[in-house]
This record gives sequence, C-alpha cells and structure tokens, in this order.
Amino acid sequence: MAGVTAPILPYGPLIGEGRALDWGPPPPRVALSEAALRLDAMRVSTVILPVDRWADGGRELWQRAEELGFHAAYTYDHLSWRSFRDGPWFGAVPTLTAAAAATSRLRLGTLVTSPNFRHPVTLAKELISLDDISGGRITLGIGAGGSGFDATALLRGAEEAWTPRERADRFGEFTELLDRLLTHDVVSHEGEHYSAREVRNIPGCVQRPRLPFAVAATGPRGMRLAARFGQAWVTTGDPKLFETGTPADSLAAIGRQVERLGKACADAGRADEPDKVLLTGFTPDGTRPLSSVDAFVDFAGEHARLGIDEIVLHWPIADSVFEADPGVFEKIATEGAERVAAL
Repeated sequence: MAGVTAPILPYGPLIGEGRALDWGPPPPRVALSEAALRLDAMRVSTVILPVDRWADGGRELWQRAEELGFHAAYTYDHLSWRSFRDGPWFGAVPTLTAAAAATSRLRLGTLVTSPNFRHPVTLAKELISLDDISGGRITLGIGAGGSGFDATALLRGAEEAWTPRERADRFGEFTELLDRLLTHDVVSHEGEHYSAREVRNIPGCVQRPRLPFAVAATGPRGMRLAARFGQAWVTTGDPKLFETGTPADSLAAIGRQVERLGKACADAGRADEPDKVLLTGFTPDGTRPLSSVDAFVDFAGEHARLGIDEIVLHWPIADSVFEADPGVFEKIATEGAERVAAL
C-alpha cells in the first residue's frame, strides 16, 4: 500500500497545572500507511532489550525497527533483568539517546522506568534532554517496579526490599513529582520519599506540556495514577496467570483490567481514556504471537476486541526466553501490521 504523509497521532490531554496544556507545534511528519491513519487502527511496536554493543549490531536493530515500520521501539529500564543478569546489559537513557540519533521517525521509550533506582529530579533532566535530542519522539513508560535486582541493588546493610505497599506509595509520589518537574520551570517538593529544592527544568520538553506517560498498572492505586497522569496504560496481562492460566483466562483478565481502567477514568472525571498497550511475551500463550503471521493477527484481533490499541513485541534474541524466528518477526512487522491495522 502506498505511503502517505500525516502527523503522528496525538496523545490525550493532561490533567494538571503548569505550562499551557497544549501540545505546541505539531511533531515531525511521518509516512504512514493509509490503514494506519485510521484513528481506531491498532498499532504494532517492538521492545529491544539493551543487550547488544552499539558497534556490534545494536545501532542496526533500532534502524531496522524504523525501516520495518513499527509505530515505536521501546527498551527495558533496569539495572539487569532475570535470565540476562549475568550477561551484557546497557543503560536505557544512553541507549535511547543513541537510538534517537540513529533514527528520524520512530517513536522511542521505556517499558518501564520505576522508582526502584530512579529519582524524579535527575530523571526529569535526562528526559528533557532526551526529548530534545529526539525531536519530541519519547514516551516514558513508568511502573511501581518489582522485587527483583533493581529493588535490592542500592540497599544498605540490613535494609530490606520495599514491600508492595511501600513500592506503591513511592510510585504515587514519584509519578506526581515527575509530572510537576516536567511541566513547571521551577519545582520545590518535600515528601515522604522524595525532595526537590528549587529545581530548574528549563526549557522543558519538546512535547507540550510534557512527554507522554505510559503507566503500567493492574491494581486500583496504579489504575488511578494511569487515569490521572497517563496518556497510555500498559499491561502484560495478569501475573497470577502467567504460569498456570490459559489463554482464555488471560483474555478475560485483560478485559477486566480494561474495565477497571475505564471506571478509574470515570471516577477521576476524565472524559477520554489512555491508549491501551499490551506488552506481549508474558501471557500463557506468550510465544503464540510470534509463531506465524496468521497467529499474530488472530492474537491481535482478540485483544483489539478488548480495547487494546497497541501491541508490543519483543525483538527476537537467540537462545533466550525471547527467541523467535527473525524472518517471521519481520513479516509480522510488515504484513501482519497491515492486516492488524485493517481489523
């Protein structure tokens, strides 16, 4: 299908105060297929784990993601992650900065950044810089974080990892303060977990009033944050079903999550809802979407009917939990994405 020129589809409005609540000048224009111009078209994105040296193929992965026509390419923001802990693992912000310089149209972002080792003040400065370098192509995925390596790496002495409640408390303050830092020129804050004293955030993000947040949430507190601050909401499905559930169980659970998000938005007085993003690879049928183009289209269609707007696929990594056929993956990115956009 012939490409046509159109602006990147906008994110929803922000709720808050600070810089004028408009998105400023339109972002760079990009070539989108006619199907992708439909406002209700499902988008297909990828997540590239930061495991490759930039000079040894890392750069080419991000450029290939743009060539294949993915809506966005994300990366994990961890100090290390599960089975990759004892292998190469690079920082998210430098990786995205390099990716921004190596691409021109692809949206970029994290899935997801958490308060486990990030501080809002320093993170805000990095994000403002990254949004500037990329020309306004950054989306920040944020979540409460888990109990893994990120949560224990900075502990001192006999300190114990935060409980789920403590992580939720920190995430709430983290998100609210980060929103203020990215929408105000000067911020002071004294909270239970974070402080900021006359912090300058000039000139702010290229995207106005700030870059979009994609809030990962399954529980009620996280859903309220997504309703208040999110331009997108992220799910990986129901963690309780990852090991023992069925695909049907997972679909039903995601449907209930979407309903809870809608209720949280209504309770917050929000007329619209965030974009709904599914990060694949964790549901009981985690390998199914990458087994064939037809399987991907079926999987995407099932989730589109639940209201999911964007499907994120892991870029294949040989001999890992994300191993997949690279040829099938590229066909999904092209043929599959076109078919999904027309659902």
